[in-house]
Formats: sequence, C-alpha cells, structure tokens
Amino acid sequence: MKNKIDLPHFLGFLLLTMVISSCKVTKDYQRPELSLPTEYRNATFADTATVADIEWKNFFADTTLQRLIERGIAYNYDLQLALKRIDIAQQQVKQARFLQFPRADLQITGQYNRPSSNSLNGISASNFLGSKHIENYIAGVNLSWEADIWGKIRRQQQATLGQYLQTYEASKAVKTKLVADIAKGFFNLLMLDKQLEIAKSNLELSDNTLKITRLLKDAGEATSLSIQQSEAQRESIALLIPQLEQDIIIQENSLQILTGQMPNSIARKVSLSDFESDDSLATGVPAAIVSRRPDVREAEMSVLIANAQLGVAHASMYPSLIISASGGIESFKSSNWFNIPGSLFGIAAGTIARPIFARRQLKTNYEVAKIQREQSVIEFRQSVLNAIGEVSNTLVQTQKLKEQEVIATNQVNILQQAITNAQLLYKSDMANYLEVITAQGNALQAELNLAFIRSQSLVARVDLYRSLGGGWK
Repeated sequence: MKNKIDLPHFLGFLLLTMVISSCKVTKDYQRPELSLPTEYRNATFADTATVADIEWKNFFADTTLQRLIERGIAYNYDLQLALKRIDIAQQQVKQARFLQFPRADLQITGQYNRPSSNSLNGISASNFLGSKHIENYIAGVNLSWEADIWGKIRRQQQATLGQYLQTYEASKAVKTKLVADIAKGFFNLLMLDKQLEIAKSNLELSDNTLKITRLLKDAGEATSLSIQQSEAQRESIALLIPQLEQDIIIQENSLQILTGQMPNSIARKVSLSDFESDDSLATGVPAAIVSRRPDVREAEMSVLIANAQLGVAHASMYPSLIISASGGIESFKSSNWFNIPGSLFGIAAGTIARPIFARRQLKTNYEVAKIQREQSVIEFRQSVLNAIGEVSNTLVQTQKLKEQEVIATNQVNILQQAITNAQLLYKSDMANYLEVITAQGNALQAELNLAFIRSQSLVARVDLYRSLGGGWK
C-alpha cells in the first residue's frame, strides 16, 4: 500500500534542490587571448573603416553581376544546404530550452494474470480475491526531473546554442565565398572576352601582313619563306580563337552552375575596360576581423561549444539528483477502476546517484573534453592568423597589380607603335618580314597579358573584400 505524499516536506526538498542547483563547477566562456598587430602589412593607413561593412550590392555596382549574385544567393545548392543546417540547429535549440523542465509520461496499463491453482500466487489469489486470476489496471502520469546542481544542463543548452551560432556563421561564410566566386568568375569571363577580341583583331592584322607579303613576292621583293612564316604566324593566332571560345563556354557554364542554373550562355553588355581597379580600399584594423569574418566567428563558436562540453563532462563527475513522482488511479478490478478517491495513488522519490566504478569513463571524458577545448582554441587562433595573412596577401596583390598594369599598358602602347613602324619599313623594303612578325607576336602577348593583369587586379579587390569579411550582408 502506497504512502501519502508529505507535501510541505516535498516542497521544502524542491526548494533546497533549486538553491543547490545554482552551483556550477565550470567557468563561463571567455574569448581566448589573441596577439594581434595594430595594422595589416602593406596597409596604407590604419582606420576602423573597412569595405567589409559595404553591402555586396553597393560594392558590385554592375547590374549584370548583381543579377548573377542574386541568382546565386537564391538558387546555389551549397548555400541552400547551409540554410537547411541552420533550420536543423534551430529545432535543436528549441528542444534544448526544455531541458530544465521535468519529463512527463502518460501510462495506461491493463494486466491479466491466471496463475496455477497449485502455485503460491494461485492459492493467494483464491484466498485473498476469491478468484483464480489476478487483474490490475493503472492510469497515471509519471514525472521525472533532474536538478541542474552543477550546471550540466545549462552547459548542454550553451553547447546547443553554440552549434546553432556556428551553423549561422558557416552559412555566412558560404555566402561570402559564393559572392566572391561569382564575381571572380564574371571578371575572368570578361577577360576571356577581351582576349578573344584581341586575338581576332590580331588575326586581321596578320591577314593584312600576309596579303602585303604575297604582293611583295609577286613583285619579286619577298621570298616563299617569308610567305610561309607569315602564314605560320597567322595560324598560331587563329589557334587562340577556338581555345578562347572553349574557355568562355566553360566559364559561362561554371557561373551558371554556381547560380544554380543549367549550363547556358550569359548575356552581358559590359567589358573589362568598364571596370576600374585603381581605387584604394579601406581595410580597418586586424582586431575587427575577429567579429566581421564569418569563418573566424565559426571557429570561435567551436571554442564556445568545446567549453560547454567540457562543463558537461566535468559536471557528470559529480552526483546527480533526480526527483520523480507519479500519480493516477489503480485497481485490481476494472469495475471499480474509476472509483475516486478510492483508486487514487501518488508517490514521490528523490535519488542521488553517482557511478563508483565506471572503468574511468567519466575521468577520460573530462580529460578528452579539456584537450578538445585546447584544440579548438588552437584552431581558432590559426583561423585568425590565416585571415590576417589573407588580407595582407590581397593588399600587396592589389598594390603590385596596379603597378604591373601601368607597366603593361606602356608596353602595349610601345609595341603597337612598333607594329605600325615595322609595317611602314617593310613596305619600304627597309625591314624584313621577321621584324614585322616579331613585332606583331610581341604586341599580341603584351595585349593578352594586359587583359590578364586587369582581370587579376579586379579579382584581387574581390579577394580583399571577402578576406575582410564582406559579402554576406
């Protein structure tokens, strides 16, 4: 027969448990110490302003590029997967909020037992109940609650919240990379357009040179060898055209796939020369990169999660207090199952438990959690170091590519003038065909190189924007 619950004593016990549960055996999360420089290497000035604060729509002003990025954000599969991981983490956070609440289970049980008439149970049933069978019917609610004495449950909640924040930062990191990849792919496409234009222009120039050489041969002023050399020069230029057309189609397909579309052509009215890369970009101070760059924030969330899991492992080494209670109606016969208050029952219990010998499992879990936290701190510091290194690298790239562009532009101007002079001298029989072919070949390579440098200068600006944490807003 079950005892009645002593409500005042039970409430006092609960109050004492709640007071004890304010204890905690682990420290709250604090950001690991970082040794950061006051400014980036190659930075022209140190200021808190940074291009990372600019929304990508304002940083990339071209409407064609904006439409590509908008499609990418809407349809890119990597980004969609990242957003689904956020949805999963959100559901886990909602569930973690209820860890502090008791668990309640509804139980309805009906039992019929027909023991042997010659058994002790059968004889007892016949004497006690006047029946050869035993029935028992229960309908009740079972409650179970673990008191968060050492902060274990709170640390579990912190770990779950940290995992949500980590997936959120990871999605922002995916977005910054996506925006940068689309922009770099677009500038590479414009570079290929420019190189194809250069190749076609030089092919026309080579055709004119070949025509002049044939006229000079007819006039007896050139040899068959000069015609063969001119033809070979023309074919080497013509060979570039299908190669560049192939690269253009592949780049278009890559951009379409990045934006979640089937491979197809990309309509564009802009050219490489429509974009300027000579403006200076504010980088801010290195300390700001910790809060602005999503992948660094993602790494820091790993430290927060590891710190919370360390707290769980540490608290698990201490005794746990579990309070349980149940109540409902119970009867040996179905006919008086709902005879209230006669069928009512209730029970409450408190249990303090701790494993005595668990094959060192709890100690091992705690030591492993400490090592994993130290590992996450190292990874966090490494991510900060890599981020600052990327910014420094892109800074020097933007600066040196500007210098290269100035030199390459002068080289192209000189070589284009050299072609004009060589053709005039060739027509006047004051220069041979090799000088004309050499001038044209050098000018072609210089123009192709200039287009490449201009595109790389734009790509460097994109990399600087991404490395500073821009692109996810």
